[in-house]
This record gives sequence, C-alpha cells and structure tokens, in this order.
Amino acid sequence: MPPLSSELRGLAPVFAALGDETRLRLVARLSAGEPLSITQLAAGAQVTRQAITKHLHVLAHARVVTGFRHGRERLWQLNSGQLVEARHCLDLIARQWDDALARLKAAVEDKS
Repeated sequence: MPPLSSELRGLAPVFAALGDETRLRLVARLSAGEPLSITQLAAGAQVTRQAITKHLHVLAHARVVTGFRHGRERLWQLNSGQLVEARHCLDLIARQWDDALARLKAAVEDKS
C-alpha cells in the first residue's frame, strides 16, 4: 500500500469524524447554511444534548464545524472548506482508480 500523502493524512480526522452516523446527520443539518444551537441540533435526535455536544467536539477537532458564542448560547456552523478538501481528495482517489481500471482493461484486451 502506498504511503499516505500529507494532504490525505491531514484529512484523516475529517473522514474519521464523518464515519459516524450521528455526526454525519449533524453535518447534514448544518449544511442548510445557518448556524444552529445544540438545542436545535438535538431536536428530533435519538441522542441526548450531551451526546450531541460530544459529537460536535469531534467534528470541531476535525475542523468540520466551528462553534461560537452568540449571547448565552453556543452556535455551530459548518466549515465547508474541510468538506471541499475531502471531496477533492476523494475525486483524486477516484481518478486514480479509474486510471488503474483503464490500464487493466487495456492489458486484458491486448492479450485477447
């Protein structure tokens, strides 16, 4: 297996954070655009506000979300830049995979 590039290594926490269903749901909720409070994010969720807070901290550590104070509450917003970087990385991997499959196809067709 080839070594991880520094770009991919830097995005590993993003992919790890997005690998959890609850955190993925939080990202989806925040992708609507406006910052939301923990109370808003917990509404309708199957987990406690305390659990939502822990998940948000994992996402914040991966720089997927940012929290800030607004009056007495803390609001959370999506950091779309990290997701754009992750998408770029996945696109690169997909191109490499497509190239490898094209080379395999050409090799198989040459032997036929």
